[in-house]
Amino acid sequence: MNNARTQSGFTLIEMMITVAIVAILAAIALPAYNSYITKSNLKSAEADLVALSLNLENYYQKQLVYPASSASGVTQIQCVLLGGPLTCTSPTSGWLPSQTSNFSYSFSSTATTYTVTATGTGATVSGCVLTLDQSNNRNISSCSPYNSWL
Repeated sequence: MNNARTQSGFTLIEMMITVAIVAILAAIALPAYNSYITKSNLKSAEADLVALSLNLENYYQKQLVYPASSASGVTQIQCVLLGGPLTCTSPTSGWLPSQTSNFSYSFSSTATTYTVTATGTGATVSGCVLTLDQSNNRNISSCSPYNSWL
């Protein structure tokens, strides 16, 4: 009588092959995922700039001039769009950015021109600067590998 038991399980070689496969897949997936996140953040900022631009155009239609001031930060921008002082505290404007954690927003204007700007502050978009002006000229800088609006 043979009382030898058969053992089941994984060998060391099988485990090493599995770990190698997982590492290769992770090496491919992580950069693709980071690129996806960066593109998503840029598209959100682009949409926010277009929405802000439309609000400035709406202001122009009502006042026949663009706001003759500059503003940075969501609250200041909303105050200017409402025609109020830069010190107002609880504005209710038609413009509110979809995200404030990855970009800060500002604009500068004269009676006949404006430029709206989104500056990257988040980890994946730090240093990226997107601009849009009254003539719909769009620019992106310091945002490698992206050199034009998506």
